[in-house]
Amino acid sequence: MVRVGFCGVAGENIMSHLENQSVLKVRQALKDAGLEDNVIALDETARSAEDAARVLGIELGAIVKSLVFIVGEQPVMVLVAGDHRCKEDALPRALALDEEAKIGVHRADALEVRAATGFAIGGVAPIAMDLAMPTLLDVSLKRFETIYAAAGHPHCVFRTDVAALKRLTGCIVSYNIAEPI
Repeated sequence: MVRVGFCGVAGENIMSHLENQSVLKVRQALKDAGLEDNVIALDETARSAEDAARVLGIELGAIVKSLVFIVGEQPVMVLVAGDHRCKEDALPRALALDEEAKIGVHRADALEVRAATGFAIGGVAPIAMDLAMPTLLDVSLKRFETIYAAAGHPHCVFRTDVAALKRLTGCIVSYNIAEPI
């Protein structure tokens, strides 16, 4: 059962997850794109793909993992199905970068993720990011009619489909950036 949860501590003003500033950015981005504001606040964490799938009661593969890598000096967003892992060495080629860029591919740390996206790890949304960056999408997400992505907070996700996510992010769909876990 998915229930809307609330955050806060006794004695403080209790603020709905849906009113969190990062979540509001995502909700506004959906509205600005002419899409339904369908952000879901969960009463349990969706910090990992496994957590999100369990709480939502859906297949792991229908969860979009928003991963940030640094390729050379460029932050790159990679959207991978929850039941797949990113093939880091495939990123430069998928982005049509030269071979030298392969040397510098690494997963962004928490500070790099925050600087590039404006979101903390565990709630990184693939939209409404602070920096525009190249985005790649794992083609295996097309297996699902409905997919769920983080919405700016570890307790929030939004429902979408691959076509809408592609339109929202301007991503490149790739057959070679991910493999089953």
